[in-house]
Amino acid sequence: MLDLTPRQRLAAGLGLAVLLAATRGQHSALLNLPSASWAVFFLAGVLLPARWSFPALFLGAVGLDLAAVTWGGASNHCLTLAYWMLLPAYASLWLGGRLYARWHQWSWRTLPVLGGCLLGSSLLAHLCASGGFYFLSGRFAEPDLAGLLTRIATYYPGSLQVLVGYVAAAGLLLGLARSLQRPALEVRA
Repeated sequence: MLDLTPRQRLAAGLGLAVLLAATRGQHSALLNLPSASWAVFFLAGVLLPARWSFPALFLGAVGLDLAAVTWGGASNHCLTLAYWMLLPAYASLWLGGRLYARWHQWSWRTLPVLGGCLLGSSLLAHLCASGGFYFLSGRFAEPDLAGLLTRIATYYPGSLQVLVGYVAAAGLLLGLARSLQRPALEVRA
């Protein structure tokens, strides 16, 4: 388990909120990076044990989307009844992060657990978000299971790749920060 100080948790939470805002959809992708939304919710589950972190980030994401549509000129194509399927989608990622946080150790041995948590929570998130949009948005004439499977095969691999990339980058940053702190702790001893 990651043993972060309150100050480190605050920094992580602020960093995740900034990453969410900077990459949220095409309407606000300031850095021209793919959306980090999935990774933000998974990493929040790993790094931020407070239960209020999930609703705070979710409300932030909704606020960003509404601001983009209302004031930013973004399309409201995705704002249908299906939009609310993002709630269980992001919750599955956050819970996947919480599950992984229980097993985390600074060891290569926990990588299979991380991979399992990423795969399981992201597949559930994709089924909720993409499947919800497919079946509930009213944008598809006759949604069926074959169409859903086609959507999964088309869009899930790219979503998973982006998620893994952001989580790997976060892991490298956390490892670097940990290695920089370790010598300072050894000097004090």
